[in-house]
Amino acid sequence: QVQLVESGGGLVQAGGSLRLSCVVSGRTLSVYAMGWYRQAPGKDREYVANIRWSDGRSAYYADSVKGRFTISRDIHKNTVYLQMNSLKPEDTAVYGCAADIDTIRGYDYWGQGTQVTVSS
Repeated sequence: QVQLVESGGGLVQAGGSLRLSCVVSGRTLSVYAMGWYRQAPGKDREYVANIRWSDGRSAYYADSVKGRFTISRDIHKNTVYLQMNSLKPEDTAVYGCAADIDTIRGYDYWGQGTQVTVSS
């Protein structure tokens, strides 16, 4: 199994920055890709970004965050990051990471999430 623990959320003013971390443990060698999602109150879960775990390439972003957010990973620390710049109030949500293991269906493991609040 794979365990995911997110951290780094908090309160920031519009235009500020935060860096989220997701520590991956367990069957780390089985991870194919890692993704970040977010969910705001009363809204559906939204895709944010994803990256291939093995080489840190093939990174993709939702249009809403492209140019502002950057996903990266440090395989030696078993950690995936989401650097968030130029934050907007509409970025306020619970942010969670997910691991894709089998590449067949959707993501297989999910973390508990960390709260990001952007004030205007």
